[in-house]
Amino acid sequence: MMRQMQLVERVLSYDPKAREDLINKAYVFAVRAHGSQKRASGDPYFSHPVEVAGILTDYRLDTETIVTALLHDTIEDTLATPEQIEQEFGPHIAQLVDGVTKLSKMELKSDETQQAENFRKLLLAMSDDIRVLVVKLADRLHNMRTIKYLRPEKARRIALETREIYAPLAERVGMNDIKEELLDLSFQVLDAKAWSSIDQRLEMLRAQAGNLVMRMQLALQETVRGTNLIAEITGREKRHFSIWRKLQAKRITFEQLADVYAFRIIVENADACYRMLGAIHQRYPMVPDQFDDYISIPKRNGYQSLHTVVLGPEGVRTEIQIRSREMHERAEFGVAAHWHYKAGGRKESRPNAEQERWLRELLEILNEASDFDEFLENSKLNMYADQVFCFSPKGRLIQLPAGATPVDFAYAVHTDLGDTCVGAKVNGRVVPLHTQLKNGDQIDVLTSSEQTPQASWEDFVVTGKARSAIRRTTRLRVRAEQVEVGRRMLETTFQAARRRPTEKSMLSLLQPLRLEGLDELYHRVGTGTISSRDVLGMLYPSERSRRRVRPKRTTRVASDAVPVRGLTPGVGMNFATCCHPIPGDRIVGINDAGKGIHVHAIDCANLELYQDVPERWLDAAWTGDASASQNYVARIEAEIANRRGMLSRTATVIAELDGNIANISTNRRTDDFFGMVIDIEVRDVQHLSDIISALNGEPGMSRVERVRG
Repeated sequence: MMRQMQLVERVLSYDPKAREDLINKAYVFAVRAHGSQKRASGDPYFSHPVEVAGILTDYRLDTETIVTALLHDTIEDTLATPEQIEQEFGPHIAQLVDGVTKLSKMELKSDETQQAENFRKLLLAMSDDIRVLVVKLADRLHNMRTIKYLRPEKARRIALETREIYAPLAERVGMNDIKEELLDLSFQVLDAKAWSSIDQRLEMLRAQAGNLVMRMQLALQETVRGTNLIAEITGREKRHFSIWRKLQAKRITFEQLADVYAFRIIVENADACYRMLGAIHQRYPMVPDQFDDYISIPKRNGYQSLHTVVLGPEGVRTEIQIRSREMHERAEFGVAAHWHYKAGGRKESRPNAEQERWLRELLEILNEASDFDEFLENSKLNMYADQVFCFSPKGRLIQLPAGATPVDFAYAVHTDLGDTCVGAKVNGRVVPLHTQLKNGDQIDVLTSSEQTPQASWEDFVVTGKARSAIRRTTRLRVRAEQVEVGRRMLETTFQAARRRPTEKSMLSLLQPLRLEGLDELYHRVGTGTISSRDVLGMLYPSERSRRRVRPKRTTRVASDAVPVRGLTPGVGMNFATCCHPIPGDRIVGINDAGKGIHVHAIDCANLELYQDVPERWLDAAWTGDASASQNYVARIEAEIANRRGMLSRTATVIAELDGNIANISTNRRTDDFFGMVIDIEVRDVQHLSDIISALNGEPGMSRVERVRG
């Protein structure tokens, strides 16, 4: 364990003006607070916060951050209180320690609402001072370095959480070395066999090649001398996880993997980077499609460098990164560079514009998520690193995850643009909204004030911001429809019982049911959580024992029928696949207990299943110009002569009458005829009748008729 004086000396070595007294005070305070506590390894617990502080000295962080690292577990694991921390070390350090404590609590599988609130407070704290996350990343790194002492099931849980949450967070704030080590340590726990296999292959490679890294480094230095550029060269083997990830992505064996080695060349400025790149490419052949210019187009976390892969010294395929000293410092320290000591003064302790935008997006995702698990899912989508770079018509650069679509692009520009998106042009050509974007694409988003996000978009968007916005809109739409359905169901139940409750009597139900308003009552009824007959019985106890009346199948359209056109297919309402109702059919709605309304034709045989639950029946009707708003799927069965061209002619007749085949299957076949079931998108009953008549008039058609189911 690092001694008190060692820690102080490390801080003073890069920051002669550091507050030695405050570090000593925090060291002693934490030693006393943790007392005789032990870690799983048997070491004194205090060894952990000291090692976390030691990790942060590698990033030359300021006194406040080092003190926060020493104190970061005192509130959670000892008798120390936030008030005590504030009294001893001031409000700023107390705020930092509190922020790290809240992030630690997020890992506990307790109440999700409390988790979300803790994380919201953390994000707000990070907006002002992201050092809470820097300390937590160092904390997680040391825990991962000592994870072998934990029970296997606990180690796997922590490793998975590290891989899916903390490593992406480290990447997003530019702390790439921490990210790479976290991923490698997680890999060693989650797939120990694969890690061990790669380790054995690397040992064999070292034995065969000897000190290859040193020889390659010397050869590169000879190349650099001929450029008259001042440069520093370092080389290393790639980490186990980095090698495994490339093997998986390219689907190759270890023997086929060439670029196991990586070298970094640090020069004075950006101009020297490009001059050095030219010299390297003149000396060593470049591997095609293996060059990235992150100087002209930086990564989302501000990372800048030139990456190239060449057939380097001794004919070994080698990755070379070229960057300036300033770029290297930003790549090494990431967001921590805003607080570390630098000769001539300190940098302002605020996130940059990109980091502030990212934090705002995380807060927006958290506010729109329905639960904490959804937030974690969407925030992980928002953090992963693979990117494409696209442009707006005015030349604004938008960085998106690989696989992003025009909808993701629209939401990245502005939430309102995503909400009103109806189409997109990519490089001047209209494309489907699910089109995956490529580097350099120019996107022109087409909008309409009448548009709202579609639930189906969630199937193809990849950014957390887009997904959370779509889910929020879908939830609001579903809730509004379920409230309306619940209100209609109560009206139907009361009318059947010939009761007319007053608003006052309805409001009297809220307190015993612990509801906040009538809309919540309607919502509970609409989702099947509360039965409409139970509500009737609460208001009129005599109705509880009265025999239920089976609903009559009628052909009339009730004046209070639920307007089917106003419900959203696949959200608050679904058309039953047993009878395929279309406009012109008499219909009825069945509330399927939380799964929305299923609309059946009035003569559907499956309605017999619901005869004993009349409260789930709902009058429904096609209202307005329903046929003009969308197409509906109807099913026909056809007996067609088994000769060449008949299937083509069938499709042509349907298309000529403006129908569209949604699905087609063969259910029987003989030498002369075969039977087919065809699902057709039509406007209404009349449209379907026209198609059936036209098909029946075709030579070779033995029988064509509509089927139910």
